[in-house]
Parts: sequence; structure tokens; C-alpha cells
Amino acid sequence: MNTNRLKRILPFVAAISLVVFGSCRHEKNELGHHHHSEAEEAGEHATHDHDHGDHGHGAEEAGKEAGGGHADEIMLSPEKAAKLGVEVTEVSPAQFSEVVTVSGGLTSSPSAQSTVTARSAGIVNLSSSAFPGSAVTRGQTIATVSGEGMAGGDANESARVALAAAKRELDRLTPLHKDGIVSTRDYNAALMAYETAKAAAGNAVSAGSVATAPTSGVVTALMVNQGQYVEAGAPIAQIAASSTLTLRANLPERMIAFLSKVNGARFRTAYSEEVYDISDFNGRRSTDGRSAVAQQGYFPVYFTLSNNGTLSAGSFCEVYLTGESRDGVVSVPVSALSEQQGEYFVYVQVHDDAYDKRPVKLGADAGDRVEILSGLKDGDKVVTSGTTFVRLAETSGAVPEGHSHNH
Repeated sequence: MNTNRLKRILPFVAAISLVVFGSCRHEKNELGHHHHSEAEEAGEHATHDHDHGDHGHGAEEAGKEAGGGHADEIMLSPEKAAKLGVEVTEVSPAQFSEVVTVSGGLTSSPSAQSTVTARSAGIVNLSSSAFPGSAVTRGQTIATVSGEGMAGGDANESARVALAAAKRELDRLTPLHKDGIVSTRDYNAALMAYETAKAAAGNAVSAGSVATAPTSGVVTALMVNQGQYVEAGAPIAQIAASSTLTLRANLPERMIAFLSKVNGARFRTAYSEEVYDISDFNGRRSTDGRSAVAQQGYFPVYFTLSNNGTLSAGSFCEVYLTGESRDGVVSVPVSALSEQQGEYFVYVQVHDDAYDKRPVKLGADAGDRVEILSGLKDGDKVVTSGTTFVRLAETSGAVPEGHSHNH
């Protein structure tokens, strides 16, 4: 293409480009204006819908109250909060004691324990009133032992048979010894055999033997089963005097740092829902952290208790070890906490009908309360009852109709 021809074409190309570019720009402006108008219309529609409506009931009411006010606030009217049982408590630093929950049990001291033994060999028949945890009195029957019907016969019957045989032999040799037919040595041997058999038969009980409690207390263990064969002197049961008990708490080795801080304990037995404090039984710690020796992964912590009749040796317990008290600690009830994906939150009332979700960092645990290291301050009003309903209001995302919130 020559130069003259190119010069003639260029003006036409420039004119066409200007027309096309201008047209595209005009369409783009119209499109943007059209979208903007739709957004404005949606906003006007949302505003119109926001002015009318009705509220639901129960947990649905909590959900419908969400939204409104500031974007991060959860709306819930005082009337509906009261209806749903939502209550708030003002935060105030106070005394706080850390608590560690461990397993444990009640036992008696070795000096207060005794063993019931079988007085003869035979088959054991346990008393129906003797079982672990049952209270017994001194002399009460724990079991009877009998050898009747066994291949070896009743041991007591055997003693009587031996006595009768020894007496017949002595009666036979006595006149012969007087006549000089039997030597004095043979006569004395027969006499000794008779005396021995007599002593054995005299100690025997005609209907077998009876195993009784040597002292009053509580049966902590049965060493045999019903119908089991035992030898004379075999242990049948263990009894612990119930006047003084020992509470043992098993503190895991990984919590050794807490060992020296323990200054008290509360406990709940397996047979009761009531939680006792060792102070109710004149309890005191009988060992310190410096003398504790680990046993099977635990450090045993012992407390001595004066039993008033409500506790039984041999019982398993859930023990709440308390640590040193600290003043000026911010804490909340466990019921105030909300856990979401590993993070903990509380709900703070910022207005009569508005709540704020606050992330908190937890510290020591006191069982019913938890220390708050950060996220709350003195005077904050924290939801301590009805937390679930406030959370429902938060997660529903619904905007309450006919509601407006002004600050």
C-alpha cells in the first residue's frame, strides 16, 4: 500500500473509532446507573418491610430479635428477655480459689481395720446383711462355715470321732497297765492321744463354725464368695471402724505444680448427689506436697475426716481439690460461657435491649466459676442465665420487623 492511499484512509478509521468508543462508554454509564437504581430500590423495599411485622414466641422470638442497632449488637427486648429467662450479673472482682476435679475414695486407717476369719475348714455361707458398705456391730454374724457333706466330712465331726477312738483305746489299756501287761510308755502314749483329741473336740462347734465381726464398723471387702471352700484361719471379710476415715484424692502427675497449693477439698460420694466439704467433718490435710510419692501416674493427697455416720469406708468419690485463694479476680459462672469452634465468648448487656458478644480468655477453673484473664472489666453486665437464647438471637441473623434502636 502506498503512502498516498494510507493518508486517505486514516481519517475514516479515526472517525469510526471515536463513534464506537463513545457508544460503549454511554452503554457502560447506563448499565451502572441501572444497577445503582436497583440497589436503591432494594434498600427502599427493605426499609419499607422493616416498618411492619409481628414477633414470634419462645426460641423463635429470640431469633427474630437479632439484628438492628449497631451491626455487632444482638437485639432482645427486656420483655422477651424476661420471658425467656435471660438474666444478667454485674462483674465484680472478688476472692477466687482454683479447683481441680480428680477421682478418689474413702478408706479407714490401718489401725481401724480388722479381718473376719474362718474358725474351721469348710464351705462358706455368707450372711445376707454382710456386703461391702454395710454397717455391722461387734459380734454380728458375717458367715458360717461347714464341712458337712464334703468328702472329708465335717471337721468337727472328725474331732468327735477321734476323741471316741482315743477314749476306747485308753479304756482298753488302763486295766492292762494295772496288771503289768502293758508298759507305762504305751499307756502314757494312749493317755496323751486322748487328751489331745479331747482338746480338739472341746474347741469344735457342733454345727460348724461361725465367723463374727470382731469390732463395729463398715464392711469394706468380702474376701470369699458364697459357697467357696476355705481352710481354717482363712480371711472372709474386712471391717473398718467408721469413726475416722481417710479421703484420698488422686492428683495426676502432670498437675504436680498444683500439689503444693492444695489447702482444702470438697467431695461427692458415688451413692449421693450431695457435695460435702471436708470442714463439715473436721477434715484436715494429713500429708503435704513435699512428702508425696507418685503411685501409678498419680500423686495421692490424703485428708483425715471425723465421720458423723453419713460416710462409708470403701466408697468411691469425685474430689474437688481447692487451691490458694486470690483477691481481685474477675470470674463468671460456667453458665455464662459459650464455646464456638474452640473459642470462648460471653454476652454482655450494653443496653436494656442490646447485647454484645465478647471473646474472653479463660484462666483457672473453680468448678462452678471460671477466671477471666481478658475480655471483661469491672461493671460489665454478663448474661449468666438464658445464654442459649441470646446465642440463638445472634445466630438467626433475622431483622426484627417494626423495631428501631437509637443511641
